Amino acid sequence: MSNNVNAASSTYMDSLRWDKQKQNEQTKANDELTQEDFFSLLTQQLSFQDPSKPADNDQMIAQMTNFTMAEGISNLNERFESLAASMTSNSALQASTLIGKKALLESNTLEYGGDSLSKGSVIVPEPVQNLSIDIYDETDALVHTIELGEKSAGAVRFEWDGKNKNGDMMPAGEYTIKAEGMVEGQYQTLPVATFRNIDSVNVNGANGIVINTKEGAVRLTDIAEIA
Repeated sequence: MSNNVNAASSTYMDSLRWDKQKQNEQTKANDELTQEDFFSLLTQQLSFQDPSKPADNDQMIAQMTNFTMAEGISNLNERFESLAASMTSNSALQASTLIGKKALLESNTLEYGGDSLSKGSVIVPEPVQNLSIDIYDETDALVHTIELGEKSAGAVRFEWDGKNKNGDMMPAGEYTIKAEGMVEGQYQTLPVATFRNIDSVNVNGANGIVINTKEGAVRLTDIAEIA
């Protein structure tokens, strides 16, 4: 019995909401000045004008022009809203294709999957000598050192096959990396970017497309490369 009463009450409330929505839509439609309303008012204006002082043609043309421009702007706004909705849908569809790919992000960690090479880039602002990358495990023990030697300014690519300095394979996981090189006679720590797996994506309004990785969330426009 209670379920029947609740169902009837829910149906009644839904009908009230529907009637109220229809009333609001009708009120909104009645408040809008259409082209037919404009010409009806113009006809009334002409019928009640003083024959000795007829309406100025320039004023009539100006009124018609203003109304046409206002109507055109209104239609243009509706089309822009439709275009924006369509672009958002397309962005969401395109963003979904990024899931499972890798994004190059500035990071001091290297993700090793156990069955593929881990790759990244050292960001070198000016020529460097004795460039090297140290890889550390979760206990901060040195696992391997990649020697890159002398490099010119730019993004210097590197890759790691997952082996330690003894040639043994390391388990999959997160490893800390540190890049150093001699710049103008002094050793400096250099920024590093690594490829991270894209776990999910968001279409976040003003922020555009945002991708999510273990490293965190970042806007698509801030990503240097996707592989």
